[in-house]
Amino acid sequence: MAKVTVRIPTALRRVTQGQGEVQIEAGTIAELIENLEKEFPGIKERLVDDNGEIRKFVNFFVNDEDIRFLQGKDTKLEDGAIVAIIPAIAGGF
Repeated sequence: MAKVTVRIPTALRRVTQGQGEVQIEAGTIAELIENLEKEFPGIKERLVDDNGEIRKFVNFFVNDEDIRFLQGKDTKLEDGAIVAIIPAIAGGF
């Protein structure tokens, strides 16, 4: 398993006791979500739907690469990777 830094968006920091970055060990994004849930109960339901799929309004980036263009939840993580959780922002004029 890789030790990675996870950047937590402001909207989820209630769940991480105000932390903007956390260290988690995981081999894939799916494992990362499970391990975040173990450390911070309640975060998983905000990241994935009832079918375990990443919510449409939640984006994950691994070292600035959108996982939707990699292997999605199966994207492999390496030691030292930076995973950013970015909520989608909708809007318009």
